[in-house]
Formats: sequence, C-alpha cells, structure tokens
Amino acid sequence: MYGRSSLRLVIGIASLPLGLLAATLPAGEIKTIGEIVRLDPRLDEVLAPDAQIEVLAHGFAWAEGPVWVPRQGGYLLFSDIPRNSIFRWSPKDGLSLFLKPSGYTGEGPWSGEPGTNGLALDPQGRLVMCEHGNRRITVLVREKDAIKKVLVSHYKGKRLNSPNDLVFKSNGDLYFTDPPYGLPRRADDPHRELDFFGVYRLSADGKKLTLLTKEMTRPNGIGFSPDEKTLYVAQSDPKAPLWKAFEVKPDGTLGRSRVLYDATREYQQGLPGLPDGMAVARTGHIFATGPGGVYVFHPDGTLLGRIDTWEKTANCCFGGAEGDWLYITADMYLCRIKTRTSGIFHFPKPR
Repeated sequence: MYGRSSLRLVIGIASLPLGLLAATLPAGEIKTIGEIVRLDPRLDEVLAPDAQIEVLAHGFAWAEGPVWVPRQGGYLLFSDIPRNSIFRWSPKDGLSLFLKPSGYTGEGPWSGEPGTNGLALDPQGRLVMCEHGNRRITVLVREKDAIKKVLVSHYKGKRLNSPNDLVFKSNGDLYFTDPPYGLPRRADDPHRELDFFGVYRLSADGKKLTLLTKEMTRPNGIGFSPDEKTLYVAQSDPKAPLWKAFEVKPDGTLGRSRVLYDATREYQQGLPGLPDGMAVARTGHIFATGPGGVYVFHPDGTLLGRIDTWEKTANCCFGGAEGDWLYITADMYLCRIKTRTSGIFHFPKPR
C-alpha cells in the first residue's frame, strides 16, 4: 500500500569511524582515474578539454544513488548497497557514515543488495530513499532520530520488486523504477508478486500510484528533460542495454517511446557496466552511466562522448556550490568531475 504511516527505526545518524570500510584521500592529495573519450566537438560545451575525474573516496562495496544536499554548506549523500549504508561526504568534513541500516531493517540475511539505491530530495528538502531490501520508498521525516515514513510499497495490493531509482517532477509528483535487483534471486525470486518491472508515478499528495509503463525489461535510472516534456529511462538488461525517451503527456502519464541510444556494441566490446543512473543538466545534456563510464548526450540525442572511469559505473548527480560538479559513483569509488553546465534543482533551491 502507499500511505502515511510513520515508523521509528532503532538506528543512529552520526559520524562514525569507518575503519577499513572506506577512506578519503589524505589532505591535499589528488588522485585521478579514467579518461575522457571525445566523439563530437560539442562535448567542449559541457566538459573542458582538460577536465579530469577526481577520486574523493574509495573502498566501498558498491556505491550508488548520489544526491547533493544544499544545506550546512552543501554535502553529498550516497548509498553503499551491499553494506546497507548511506554515507555522507562534504568538502569540509570528508567522509562519514550517515545511516545504517538504510534499506533493509528485517531480521537475518536478505539479498546481496539489501541497502538503499537511488536517493532524492522532496519538495521539503527531506531525503527520499529507494529501499531494496524493504521493497519500498520512504522519506526521512525527522533526521535527528531517523524517523521514516513509507511513501509506497505496493501496487494494487502486491509488493513492489525493489524500487531502484527516482526523480521528482517540479509539481512534486514522484517517478520511479522497479526492477528486481534487490531480490535474493532477482527476476527468478519466489518473493516476487508482480510479473513485470514497471515505471511508476506517485502523485504529490501520496494518494495515487499510477503504472506508467511496463515495456522496459529492466528499468533503472530515470530523469526529466528541463521542460519536463520527456522522461528518460535506462534499461540495464544485458540483452538490450539502452536508454529510452518517453513523451510526457500534459496529465503526467507517458506517451510514445523511442530509443535514445543502444549501447549493445559497447557492452559486447567488453566495456564494464550497463545503463544505470543519470543526471540531466539545465542545458538539456544527459549524463548517463553505462558501459565504460558516463555517456554524455546532446539534447538532440547525439552521443558527444564518455567520461570513462574504467569501472562499472552506477550513478551520477550534479552538486557543489554552483551545481557544476558531476559526482559519480563507480564501483568502489566516489568521484567528481568539473563541468561547464549545472544540474536541474527544483527543490530545495541551492543556496
């Protein structure tokens, strides 16, 4: 069901010693990885020729779902799914543990990916989380003592698979994807209650959940064009690794779809990873993680180049004081790269 119930979790939000789990680089040390693959000169409009991928922290099991929080000087939150944790990073304070457990609060072991995945901020600036293990989306209503409220967990009386990624429309409607990756046996798991993997919309008042499409075999990352007339959805299916662009109708439902880009060739060449998370710039450029790194698409759909991390690259988001840093979660790494554009921030407004 989707509703307004609140629940209190016996967990803490604190800066705890990370031990051997993860680490930031020593003060003043800059490490870079990867390379920029330039396929179209228009890439220079959004990435300087000398742009580099900086490593901010490393040692994660599988980093995912970054979101920039424009409070307290600005900081980044991101998931480590296998470790059932959310970490916090800021230019001032470095790395700390923010929330554990994050996406699975049940007893005993669950899947290999029990934690939160995609993270976002709602119109009130609160953290909204896709919880793999608990198979739901929640909002952190009181950060001090970690009280969550369930936003959605069922569709027509059946439990969701494992909500993966999410994006808010400027009117407050929440769009999200629901593939099987948080289930112990994924698509073949006996706990599955739905026979499809959908893309959904939850109305801003939380009262109406709409299945928008089930045509994608493994819906994953999701994002809107700046005018919100197009919804982009990644498909992390090795049999059809691609991104689709859906027409958004005036009522918020989806119309016809088209393939934005098919990454089968790159995947078959052995580049690591599949289409996953994404971030859309205010200029309309799409930064989408896929085989090899982050694919950069022009608003007209042309592939301009790739930010190759040489790792399986999960997700990305814009942030920083001017919103022009692209933060990237790439397997064990948290990275960033300076851009010549900035992200779309509906709420809360960056300050």
